[in-house]
Amino acid sequence: MPTNDDDIKPALTGISGLDDILGGGLTPDRLYLVEGTPGTGKTTLGLGFLLTGAKTGETGLYITLAETEVELRAVANTHGWSLDPISLFEMVPAEGLAEDQEQTLLHPSEVELGETLRGIMAKVDEVRPTRVVIDSLSELRLLAQSPIRYRRQILALKHFFTTRACTVLVLDDKSTSGSDVQLHSIAHGVISLEQILSGFGAQRRRVHIVKMRGVRYRGGYHDFEIERGGLRVYPRLVAAEHGIQYADDFVSTGSAEFDALLGGGLVPGTATLLTGPAGVGKTTASVQSMVAALKRGDHAVYFLFDERLPTLMRRSAALGMDLQPYVDNGQLLLRAIDPAELSPGEFAGAVRQAVEEHGAKVVVIDSLNAYLQSMPNEQFLILQMHELLTYLGQLGVVSLLILGLHGVMGDIRSDVDLSYLADTVLQLRYFEAYGEVRQAISVIKTRTAKHERTIREFRIADSGVAFGAPLRDFQGVLTGVPTFSGESKTLLASDAGTDAGHAG
Repeated sequence: MPTNDDDIKPALTGISGLDDILGGGLTPDRLYLVEGTPGTGKTTLGLGFLLTGAKTGETGLYITLAETEVELRAVANTHGWSLDPISLFEMVPAEGLAEDQEQTLLHPSEVELGETLRGIMAKVDEVRPTRVVIDSLSELRLLAQSPIRYRRQILALKHFFTTRACTVLVLDDKSTSGSDVQLHSIAHGVISLEQILSGFGAQRRRVHIVKMRGVRYRGGYHDFEIERGGLRVYPRLVAAEHGIQYADDFVSTGSAEFDALLGGGLVPGTATLLTGPAGVGKTTASVQSMVAALKRGDHAVYFLFDERLPTLMRRSAALGMDLQPYVDNGQLLLRAIDPAELSPGEFAGAVRQAVEEHGAKVVVIDSLNAYLQSMPNEQFLILQMHELLTYLGQLGVVSLLILGLHGVMGDIRSDVDLSYLADTVLQLRYFEAYGEVRQAISVIKTRTAKHERTIREFRIADSGVAFGAPLRDFQGVLTGVPTFSGESKTLLASDAGTDAGHAG
């Protein structure tokens, strides 16, 4: 966990994820730059920063050169906030105000930069705030005759706030071309907010710390969302920061034959990848393993990307695996995910919440296809999945990952190779025998036990997954083009009463 090198109690931003990234918060009595294009959440961050200070008795002052007080209060109302605990200093013109209006009204374009700054300083001396937000620097930059003059005035402003023991956030909408390196060098820290539009789905927002003097912060990009109540930041997951002692004894999948195939069952702290074409039984096998954990009293979470939640519930109940009682008693969390609306950081945050707060010992992701394909521009998504699985492994969680493959017979391929991420890989396939389409399962690898090397037939039965004898008289089952050289008695008996349909 990053830590603040200073012994001074940090100033909380009010955003738990951002405070975590900063190692606890901001160093007090310093000037910080918050930059980002319009719509990235700068104003929301600034208001939340002041209101957080007000909760502990700190005086807050919001100086606005671009928005009116009415607009600021409208923003606050969308978050359920009242701005009464803080002071607003409006420096934009407003018509029709009475002469006895409390706010001082100045028009930035009609006065010199120095006069505008003197007005800010006078208000600070009047209010004596502990926290200050200035919105925005683009107005001050327009008033400056040259970059040198602008830098000198900002340095003077920084020195003034230092002598007044103020923690200051200055907001910049980056309206000028390029990055303001002048301000980057002056500020004690720089927080950059970004907004990215993908080809489909909602915009993605992310934050990164450009610099922060004297603080061991967590670098890199961190996804965030603007929600009612402020910003929700999802710190980039670092698996090395997490880890507990746990028992690594085998846990059952709910089927003795399935356990034998795996060499004893599933092992806590490992990830199992189930691959196969659509409808072959990947979901059913995963649900059966999860229900076995629920019957042992463990908690679990199921992230559903591909199908509707009611469909999964009905299908599982028809196979004798009713999930509703476990949802009702709080053991099972079912999350239907729309990948077009979800950022990788938010998904990792949801997994962390399920494990750390809900106590989930089994995590099922069904399936990775929709999650991966929804974000084609996320170049490092595979690395993030590796970090997520490492995190789950260090906490002793059984991870079940479902990956659908293209094709049904013959040329079967996947969008991406994730087999190296998993400790155990199960391959499920269709094959044809005696005019029927049947299903086969095999363990391709496992890092934790000596597994069966055979290929077994299985069937989706009334009670889940039923396994047959090894298919020793077949050649080429895994290729999808098998050749049979034995007798039909080696296959599972066809029984219409035990066929409850195939599962994805």
